[in-house]
Amino acid sequence: MDDIHDTLRLIRSRRVGAVTFHRLVEEHGSARAALRALPDLARASGVEAYETCPPGVVEAELRQGAAAGAVAIGWGDPRYPPALAALPDAPPVLWAMGRVDLLARPAIALVGARNASSLGVRMARTLAFGLADAGHVVVSGLARGIDTAAHASALEGGTVAVMAGGIDVIYPAENTGLATSIAIKGCLLTEQPPGTEPQARHFPLRNRIVSGLSRGVVVVEAAARSGSLITAKMALEQGREVYAVPGHPFDARAAGCNQLIRDGATLVTRVADVLDGVGTVRPTPVRPVVAARRSAPPPAPALPPAAPAPTLLDLLGPAPVAEDQLIRDLGRPPADVAAEILMLELDGRVERQAGGMLVRVPD
Repeated sequence: MDDIHDTLRLIRSRRVGAVTFHRLVEEHGSARAALRALPDLARASGVEAYETCPPGVVEAELRQGAAAGAVAIGWGDPRYPPALAALPDAPPVLWAMGRVDLLARPAIALVGARNASSLGVRMARTLAFGLADAGHVVVSGLARGIDTAAHASALEGGTVAVMAGGIDVIYPAENTGLATSIAIKGCLLTEQPPGTEPQARHFPLRNRIVSGLSRGVVVVEAAARSGSLITAKMALEQGREVYAVPGHPFDARAAGCNQLIRDGATLVTRVADVLDGVGTVRPTPVRPVVAARRSAPPPAPALPPAAPAPTLLDLLGPAPVAEDQLIRDLGRPPADVAAEILMLELDGRVERQAGGMLVRVPD
């Protein structure tokens, strides 16, 4: 197994990505040998005065990660998740915080819309709890909406949150409390160096880890063009199963899922539909291996602006939702929600149906 310093120096060197890293290691036998060969290889390719990542940069990264309470797991380390290790673009280094033992257990990814509907959130909670109860680790991306519901419902059974930025940069900031709980009961995971603020280009990289860790990917609400569909596409390329929850054809948040089902994804209406494909896991009880714990989250660096919290209209769609369920999902005083519903009814944007059910009127 390569020394973590050599592995980090190679992957942090200029023009070396995950695929190039693995090719260099295969050709030269080790990360250290690849580092020695890299300047000559660069010169032969017409790149003059090429320098590999300085040792001091790697030492600073390791200190920052340790200060955040995380550990670096290099490709080839026994703790490295086996499902991810076989991929041609497997991250050479993963930063982890929490129960590293969860990375060795069978996992299912559960992803979906950030602006999830009330019904979508309830479905995500049901699926995540059922999958965790059957012994699967639930993997998601710590985003608002479906991801948040999945992590929270699977927390006691086992969940892994794959982050787009550094291990010490929680995004969105509103999930700081959830991330702190996952760092204790579950596992936070990222390939980015500590302190990295998430950028748009980091999210597809994160998505390949989400699917790569998992036996299959379950999509709960996704627009026709969304990150969740990117994750599903990556899952197929990686040889994983894809499952999708159908939705109302008039709800844009269901378009992606309905498209996946049309193209051959397994239709899911209950936990058993997923378990029929992946089975029930009965893991041998193990003493949790805790990579790190902390009493409080580190100070949050400046983050990209997050989307606003979901509104009452965001949670409604063409499928009817009970008013009391809507009140619970919003977490606001019932009188305030009732007043807003009445205003939206009078404005023609919400329609009340029999039995106290509410639907959103199409714009």
